[in-house]
Amino acid sequence: MARRSFADHGYEATTNRMLAAEIGITPGAIYHYFDSKLDIYRSVLQEVQQQVYDGFEAAEASAEGFLDKLEAVYECAHELNSADASVARFLGSARIDRLRNPTLSEALGATDTRGEGFFEAIVDGGIASGVIERSEREAIVSCIRAFNVGLTDGLSADSREHRAAVDGFMSVLRGYVRGSSA
Repeated sequence: MARRSFADHGYEATTNRMLAAEIGITPGAIYHYFDSKLDIYRSVLQEVQQQVYDGFEAAEASAEGFLDKLEAVYECAHELNSADASVARFLGSARIDRLRNPTLSEALGATDTRGEGFFEAIVDGGIASGVIERSEREAIVSCIRAFNVGLTDGLSADSREHRAAVDGFMSVLRGYVRGSSA
């Protein structure tokens, strides 16, 4: 429930009163479970990252090859988003909250340890298998990073747009990889 408030309003605008109302407790009762709003936020962030990266890691492990791994991960992302779009909205909001609030970013520290190199490792697998040129690594990683931001920040509210974006991105990558190995 707190995830939806943070996703919809951001860290700064979300109050303990709002969080308590969503849960159905008094604002003071929150302090029975958490020391601060920051602790609630940190807990939500860790829970979301675990949910997302448990799914992503399982999807990636179930596939062979760069494109199939990436497609399996994006299929998982779409399934997660279809089940509960607030997960992606929260991740988008969290990225923006950290950019806008250096104190929050500092307090959270390196909470994204599982995600830091996840997509880079998939790209490195594509390089190792010869479907991506080593000289293209930075461009491909940056393209994936930009797509991920757009997928979470811009398209998570509409499942059809989300699906179309995943399909379109994979189509573009399939054309690139096919073209690069010819």
